[in-house]
Formats: sequence, C-alpha cells, structure tokens
Amino acid sequence: MAALAAAERRAAARESLARRSFDLLVVGGGVIGAATAAHAARAGLAVALVDAGDFGSGTSSASSKLVHGGLRYLRLGDVRLVREAHHERRALAADVAPHLVHRLPFLLPLYRDGPFRPAFVQSGILLYSTLARSRLNWLVRPDRAERLVPELRLDGLRSCALYADAWTNDARLCLENVLAAEQAGATVVNRAEVVSLRLVDGQVRGAEVALDGDVVDVQARVTVNAAGPWVDAVRGLEDPRSGTSVRLSKGVHVLVPGGSDWSAALTVPQDDVRVTFAVPWYGLLLLGTTDTDFDGDPAAVSVETEDVTEILDEAGKALPSTLLEPCSVRASYAGLRVLPLGDGGTATARRETVFSVGPGGMLSVAGGKLTTYRRIALDALERVRGPLGLGQIDRRPFPLPGANGGEPRLAVELDPEVEAHLRHLYGSRAGEVVERAAEDPSLLERLHPDGPDIAAQAVFAVESEWAASVDDVLRRRTTVTLRGLADEGAVARVERLLPGS
Repeated sequence: MAALAAAERRAAARESLARRSFDLLVVGGGVIGAATAAHAARAGLAVALVDAGDFGSGTSSASSKLVHGGLRYLRLGDVRLVREAHHERRALAADVAPHLVHRLPFLLPLYRDGPFRPAFVQSGILLYSTLARSRLNWLVRPDRAERLVPELRLDGLRSCALYADAWTNDARLCLENVLAAEQAGATVVNRAEVVSLRLVDGQVRGAEVALDGDVVDVQARVTVNAAGPWVDAVRGLEDPRSGTSVRLSKGVHVLVPGGSDWSAALTVPQDDVRVTFAVPWYGLLLLGTTDTDFDGDPAAVSVETEDVTEILDEAGKALPSTLLEPCSVRASYAGLRVLPLGDGGTATARRETVFSVGPGGMLSVAGGKLTTYRRIALDALERVRGPLGLGQIDRRPFPLPGANGGEPRLAVELDPEVEAHLRHLYGSRAGEVVERAAEDPSLLERLHPDGPDIAAQAVFAVESEWAASVDDVLRRRTTVTLRGLADEGAVARVERLLPGS
C-alpha cells in the first residue's frame, strides 16, 4: 500500500510537470527553495519545486541544528544580521514551527587563558539579549554554571555568560516547508534533476528535468535557482561563462553520549572570532563545527579523521576528555556553507545571502543562515515580483503543517517517550503518523530498541513525505542515523517497509 501511494504520487507530479505551464520553477529543495515555493504558492502562483536529490539532503540537514541570533556576528560588527535573526527566531518558535523550535539557555565559559574578559563579554551579551528581547543577559558563577552543565570543566573558569537561543531538527524544518508548498498547490518532486534550461528568445522559461528515467519539459515564466552548493552549476546551464559567484566552507559535526542531564548548551570560544558548540540534542551531545575552505564536487564532501580530532580537541577546552574519546563518537556528518566571495578565512566571512540575475533572467539565491531562511525566501520573491505580476507580498509568518491544527488525537496508546518524540517531530500531524497502527500494531515497533522512532514513521515517510531510500528515512525523516542507531537491524526493518520490498 505504501508502495502504491508513493508511485501514484510521483506519477501525478510527473504528469503535472509535463502538462502544466507554471508561473515559477524553483530549482533546489533545501530550506530556502522550499520556503520560496511555499510562499509563492500561498500567493496564488502556479509553482513547481524540484530537487536533484532528496529534499534537504544537502546543507539544510547538515547544520548545527540551531535557530539563533549568532552571537559571534556581533564581534564581526553585523548587528543587522543579529537583529534579523532574532526576529526570525521568535517567529519560528512562536508561530511557524513551535513543535520543532525550542528555546535553550546557552553558557559561554570564560577561562583565564581564553580570548575574552568578562566585562567585554557582558557588554556583548547585554546587546545580544536586547536584540533578542530577553532578560537572560548576565554572568553566572562557576557553581551555578556547573548546575546547568554538570560536566563543565571548572579549572581556570572565571565565570560564564548566560544567554538564550533555540535548537531545532533542521531536516524536518526543511521538509515541512516542502509540504507547506505542496499543501498550497505546488507541484513538488525530489530526485528530479535539471539537466538544461529552456531558453525562449534568450530568456529562461523553465527547464528540462530528468525524472524516473525520462526527461520532462517544464515550462515556467520565471525560474529561481536555489541549489545551495550547486548554485554555480545551475548558473552554468544558463551561461557557461558565468564563472563562480560563491565560495564553500565545510562544516563537520559529531555526536557523542552525554547531555541528558544538561539544562543549557555551551558556546566555547576558540579565538577572538570563532566559537564552537556543545548542544544537548536527543539525549546526545552535538559538537562542532569546523570551518574550512572546500573546493570540489559538493556531493563528495565527507567527514575526515582530522575533522573529528579537531572537534573533540576544541570541545576539550570546556569538557573533560572522558566525554571526548574518538571511540565515543556515535555519528558524524559534513555539510557545506555557501558564502560570498572574498578574501580571508571562511570563519570571518559574512553570512550574507548572494543574489544574482543571469543573462536569461534566472534569479540565483544562495547562502545566509538557517535561522533567516524565511526572510531570504521572501527577499527572493521580491526580486521576481515584477516578472511574476505579483502585488504586495505577504511577509507575515504562517504555521507550517505540523503547527497547524492544534493538539493531535492519537488512535493508539503509545509509550510516553515515543509519544513525546512524535509530537515533537510531527506536531499536529502526529495522529496521521500512527493512524494505520490501530489496525496493524506491528507499526508501533521501534526501528531500533534504543531509540523512539517507530515503523509507522517509515511508512508515513514513504506515503506522505517523499522518502524513497533507507537514508531518506533513517537520516532525514527520523532521528535514527544521527543517534548512531542505523545498524543492520534498523536498515533491514526500513528496507522491508520501502516500495519494492
């Protein structure tokens, strides 16, 4: 039944791409492309959204999982970005995705051999908290800090700055924007690669899209290229001489056991600009990130041994070595940040969004922060409002599918841990996930005995969320992979639930 639903859904999307004439084609199903498609569809436009891989499989599922103002950007003098990010953080947590975005205190430890003095940091925290409209803006003594983070290294600790930000599940946040676009009438499909652009009188009017063994001619008045690290590859289809518009930075994260008794996260200064994080995330500690130049095929980005060593060593400035043994690493992942061109190291590069318009009129958008994805998408629409014939764009936040509908009623009784997990990942859609389990109790079985994800989620991912592979399910629809639980048993359970099994 899951296989049939998935096949029918893809067939309908393929027919729609081939048959309809669209107002807007969005290339790239990361969070910016997905949000652009969602806002455009809600504005009444005929929209198509395609991604060469899985939705959110690039940068949008490989972030630090933070929705934050960006404390270090104050040090770089970018007050505007911090103000905008705080505005968006409040909107996401209150209206857009309150089930996925959760407030969390952060401690910034100030050691005697560290780069910052307490008085300097307190003034920065005061400004940061003012922009955040938060009263959490003071220095706390080591004994109070230890109660918040029991494993905090106390040797040489003078005090800790305390402030508030938020954490999220980035892959799910991206996916809900895709689903919001679909609910608003957009045609969305993954594993649909743009292989060439349609040029009519020198203007881009859609694309040729490789989909399930065929090439589909997609007609659209306007095309937006939101392909993330592949943005220049798509620009090259419009103009082979277009060259490079951005640079890439590799960021690696690792997850280790710990953090279950933490009531705050850590922001660890590494020098006078760069910081790393230790964030309690689903019962583990998420550590990172690295920040190094990357020049190569974005699909080839990977975690190297030296990346893991760097992360563990840097975390050791604030945490004991017992937490940070290489053998303790449960999972790791690498992603690419898209940055403006410029001199200097990537750590000091401004996190600005890069917009460009090619000779055929295609708008390319790349870069920025996960936190401000909604604003970036709206700014992209503003830039094509004329060709689309759009009037004033409604910039007000709207609830994503999981935030729209109130508390879900569940048709089955669940283990409290599983229920809380489903309500977090799916919000008001949690009832839909377990609906079929009322008739098939086997769907309540856990994908791995040590995690809360269940078989019903895999079926739901295939039928309703465009999942087509084990990795789609275990890494981006559930939390199995990043918990370090994607062993042979979990893989086999999902394989049995996938189409064709």
